[in-house]
Amino acid sequence: MKFPSPLLRGKLIKRYKRFLADILLEDGETITAHCANPGSMLGLKEEGAKVWVSKAVNPKRKLRYDWQLIEADNTLVAIHTGNPNKIVEEALINNQIDELGHYETLKREVKYGDNSRIDLLLSDNRKADCFVEVKNVHLSRKKGLVEFPDSVTARGAKHLAELSKMVEQGHRAVMFFLVQRADGNIFKLAQDIDVTYAKAFDNALKKGVEAICYQCHIDLKEITVEKKLPIIKPSF
Repeated sequence: MKFPSPLLRGKLIKRYKRFLADILLEDGETITAHCANPGSMLGLKEEGAKVWVSKAVNPKRKLRYDWQLIEADNTLVAIHTGNPNKIVEEALINNQIDELGHYETLKREVKYGDNSRIDLLLSDNRKADCFVEVKNVHLSRKKGLVEFPDSVTARGAKHLAELSKMVEQGHRAVMFFLVQRADGNIFKLAQDIDVTYAKAFDNALKKGVEAICYQCHIDLKEITVEKKLPIIKPSF
């Protein structure tokens, strides 16, 4: 996925009200950028950190910039949670995800279950539909280890229950964790942050929901899926 416009570098002044970030650009201008990330962004909001923003495509939008990247632990980390679906969709179209290949059609944001929408629905008249829920991962508290979630997510637990129901109905269901940083070697759930989600994940796996984790390559022009990471399953 290419960024919508050339990235501009700056320094983070502060992130506040979850969706706002004040940033000092290199040319000396101070801007307020949209922070498309509802999580805690643990470890990714240090004042003075190098950050990159893109100009909004819609010139009439109130906030003219989108916060895209931050440098943390000497690596680029993508913080925009609106991008993972696009990145995974592009990877599927380019046949980069072996586990999810050979489907005829791909649809986004399809209604299903109890008032939910699935991120990606893969269909083929020769096999069962495949429901794919994509989760953004950028938390790292230990070198080489990436984790999800970075805050309590009741919505995430609901999605796992919905996926389990799809398996019960004879479909295929996949929880896809997309790591938007390039310094991970292994993935696990942050049980200490949200034990309810970890238990829901464990239960979903037992019911037949699949879990896949891929890591991204990130530069100042684009974000692309790069390699698969092993998953440490929760234990109770």
